Amino acid sequence: LVVNEMRGRQAKEALDILQFMPQSAAQVVAKTIKSALANATENFGLDEDDMYITTIMADDAPIRRWRRFGARGRFKPWIRRSSHITVILEERF
Repeated sequence: LVVNEMRGRQAKEALDILQFMPQSAAQVVAKTIKSALANATENFGLDEDDMYITTIMADDAPIRRWRRFGARGRFKPWIRRSSHITVILEERF
């Protein structure tokens, strides 16, 4: 949901919007976009103001499972889900 709102926006504008979103995933997505901007400027010498988000997606990652022991000799699975966030920026003139 958070990722779909950012697709096609300018990178600086997306960071401003994410700052005021109430979802907990907004902070993680903002951190990923900041990292992508820093990589673009340091590694390729691109200008931050001209960057916009062409592709952003959150894919499934491996699931960690634990056992939590319950009553009467049973156990209840405890599942921790994670995801891979991919951000691709391009320069718009």
